[in-house]
Amino acid sequence: MAGVILGLLLLALVVGAVLLVRLAGRTQSGQDPLEERLHEFVAAGGQVRSIDEFEMQQSFTERVLIPLGRQLGEFLSRLTPQKALLSTERDLVRAGMRGKMDPAMLLSIRFVMAIIFLGLGLFLGLRAASPTFRRLSLVMAVGFALLGYYLPVLWIRSRIQRRQKVIQKALPDVLDLISICVSAGLGFDGALQQVVEKWTNEVSVEFGRVLREMQLGKTRREALRDLAERVDLPELTSFVAAVIQAEQLGVGLTKVLRIQAEGMRLKRRQRAEEEARKAPIKMLFPLAFLIMPALFIVLLGPAVFILIQSALGDILFGG
Repeated sequence: MAGVILGLLLLALVVGAVLLVRLAGRTQSGQDPLEERLHEFVAAGGQVRSIDEFEMQQSFTERVLIPLGRQLGEFLSRLTPQKALLSTERDLVRAGMRGKMDPAMLLSIRFVMAIIFLGLGLFLGLRAASPTFRRLSLVMAVGFALLGYYLPVLWIRSRIQRRQKVIQKALPDVLDLISICVSAGLGFDGALQQVVEKWTNEVSVEFGRVLREMQLGKTRREALRDLAERVDLPELTSFVAAVIQAEQLGVGLTKVLRIQAEGMRLKRRQRAEEEARKAPIKMLFPLAFLIMPALFIVLLGPAVFILIQSALGDILFGG
């Protein structure tokens, strides 16, 4: 009976892991659904397909897994405080996951991960050789479930940090381009358009969204403040504040942009020097626990075997 339970549990873990991988792969795809529909419409020669034909041509993930994940996420959203949902939505925006994943989908992924890790903890606890571990299998399962529940949050935070580092690294060069364009006679909006056309990184994506928001009726001040809030980067917040202040006071924008670019380039150099100073400390652990033991084994191993052989010879043959 215990073997059957373990087998069913292992099967559920495999199925849950497959579903989770399919869901995560779908949410991480960088394709725009509107662009996909337009490509399909052009490929079909302008013919409009029926809803049944369209649904049957979709993959199993789009027809079954995504709707199930959304329904589960909507149910979990009703049980989650509104403040937590808003915080999750802000984290997804900062991670660049806007349009790819919503808070409901993230909640469903966290729930599935918790169930998978709960089953994994039970499986490992019940299959442990030690009776102590078997008695603590429930505690181990709860710990694994908490780990699985918080792993997607850690993944989102790591994406936020990577995205902020990319923006932080590219921002001085982008400000140089904006400064050159403004000096050449373009307006600030035209300089942002040049950044969007010439660059393909996270900064150009965010500036492109600023331009679209301004075209839809937002003022430049509101669009730039929303940009600073979305990215949540001190350098970009300082840049937005300087641009808004220059616009209010009538100060020349070229000089402001040049000063901002020089300050950001100085900070980038200081961060590089700081990382260089941290390198010896980061190398200490692999050097002490991985490289040096292997080096000692290679250099002193033959000598140790020779000493052991001579000591055994003295003991067996009496010196």
